[in-house]
Amino acid sequence: MVSEHLLELEVAWQQHVGSDMQLFERLMGRHREKHRKYHTAQHVSWVVRHVDELAADESPDDLGAIVAAALYHDAIYEPASPANERASARLARRDLAALGWDDERVSAVSDMIEGTKHHLDPADTDTAILFDADLAVLAADPASYGDYTRGVRAEYRHVDDDDWVTGRIAVLDGFLDRPSIYATASGRERWEDRARANLAAELATLR
Repeated sequence: MVSEHLLELEVAWQQHVGSDMQLFERLMGRHREKHRKYHTAQHVSWVVRHVDELAADESPDDLGAIVAAALYHDAIYEPASPANERASARLARRDLAALGWDDERVSAVSDMIEGTKHHLDPADTDTAILFDADLAVLAADPASYGDYTRGVRAEYRHVDDDDWVTGRIAVLDGFLDRPSIYATASGRERWEDRARANLAAELATLR
C-alpha cells in the first residue's frame, strides 16, 4: 500500500519536477534506508507541504525550484558525514540536468540544498521559504516534536549520551540565540513563538 506521504510527493514531483518516475522511485528509495528514523519520506512531505503553505504568502520566484530542492535536500543522509548537503546537491544537479532543467535553475536548486546545512542568511525569498519549511517541525505540536527529537536521536545512535546532550544543547542554543528562527515574515508569524517554546522546553530537559 502506497503511503499518503509518497502520494503527496509523487504529485509534487509530477507537477514541479518532471515525468521520469524511475528517478522519483530511486529518490524515494533513498528515504527508505534503514538508518533513517526522522529524515524519511514523511519529513520530505512535511517540508513540501510547508513550502506550499509559505509560498501562498511569500510570492516565490520559482516554486518548482523550491519543491525540487525540498525533494532532494536530504537525498543523501549519513548522520556521521559532514557533507550530506553537498552530496545531495550533487545528486539533484545530476538528476535535474537529466530531466532537461536549464543550468540556472539547476544551480538555484543546488544552492538552496547546500544552504540547509546551517539555515542561515538565505540569499533570496525562495531560499528563505525552503529554510523555513525545513524548520517548521520546530514549531510542531508537543507529540510531533517529541517524535522528531526521538527520531533524530535514533539516527545518531552512534553518539554516546554525554556527547549527544552536549551537541544538542549547542544546536538548541544556536537557534534560540538568533534574532529570529524563521527567515520569512509568514514563518515568523506562524511558528516563531511555538518553536521557541519547544526548544526551550527541550533544553530544560537536557540541563
